[in-house]
Amino acid sequence: MARRRQSVTIKHVAADAGVSLQTVSRVINNEPNVRPEMKKRVQDSIDKLGYVPSIAAQRMSGSRSYLILAINDRARTIADWQARLGTDWVDQMLLGGMLASGERGYRMLVELVDTHNDHVERELSAAIAALQPDGVILTPPHSDNPLITGLLAKRNIPFARIGSKAAGPGIAMTMGDEHLAAIATDHLIELGHRRIGFIAGPDDYSLADWRIDGWRGAMERAGFDANGLCERGDFGFESGLAAARSLLDLPDPPTAIIASSDQMAVATLEVARADGLSVPDDLSLISFDNTPIVRFTEPPMTALDQPIAATTAKAVELLIDGEPRTGDEEPIVMEGSLVVRGSTGRVPQRAVN
Repeated sequence: MARRRQSVTIKHVAADAGVSLQTVSRVINNEPNVRPEMKKRVQDSIDKLGYVPSIAAQRMSGSRSYLILAINDRARTIADWQARLGTDWVDQMLLGGMLASGERGYRMLVELVDTHNDHVERELSAAIAALQPDGVILTPPHSDNPLITGLLAKRNIPFARIGSKAAGPGIAMTMGDEHLAAIATDHLIELGHRRIGFIAGPDDYSLADWRIDGWRGAMERAGFDANGLCERGDFGFESGLAAARSLLDLPDPPTAIIASSDQMAVATLEVARADGLSVPDDLSLISFDNTPIVRFTEPPMTALDQPIAATTAKAVELLIDGEPRTGDEEPIVMEGSLVVRGSTGRVPQRAVN
């Protein structure tokens, strides 16, 4: 029976090159103060033996862990996974973060932390102790949690705050939520709509209010009244049903609705159909998520495409390659775009007459 091939380790490389383990580690980590001829000797052994550096080998220098840790909301993430709803926030986060990390010899790991957990500091401290990350990426609503940001700042761990504009430590980053809500509203206004409803997210997400500001600002610039046309949900389907029902039951209902998540947009589509409304002939609809769900509805939905992967990749780049920051800098904005599909159309003639 053939013997299983033994894995090549850093010890094999050191022995083949005739150098110490520390020298191999310095070459792997691309550290200075390694003579060119020594670097070539080690690299030749790496190539000959087919050695792939491990995180453990990279950590031998003791200065870095070569790990980036992304923190996401536990309850919402697990609920979406268990319901198999097809949302791809985490997928896009992994796509951008893992590729950007891999290009720099790093790895990105994801930890789920409860949003409203009284023991959030203990949870995060345990993860940091176990992984010793070189940087942390916070996603909403953790990016505005002072317990989390304060802990990371106290421990001098660089971190990026996606979905946060607040002053303070860390790299503040947004995906232009206010701008996206405004361009969605402007698109509907160009189609002749004046009564444009908005289904916002929960108020514990700062970006939910930014989106309201973008929608309301566009309505005001066009000279249209936005009062009474905003309802809140929790990004979930059931809350979308309730919010859409409130809007469509108004004495003068909106002819278009922007929903702040794919699930709330699909819920609005269901409520409209239950009322005998056709999309887009009677009601235009825009989702704030360009996920697989909204691409395969009938009709496919016009959606705001948030640059989740690009934003996470930029966060990784700044954490690994960026200059130290004071926390007083303006937030970094990664703006998305509007993808027009079949769920938006001209304002119904009945609303014009």
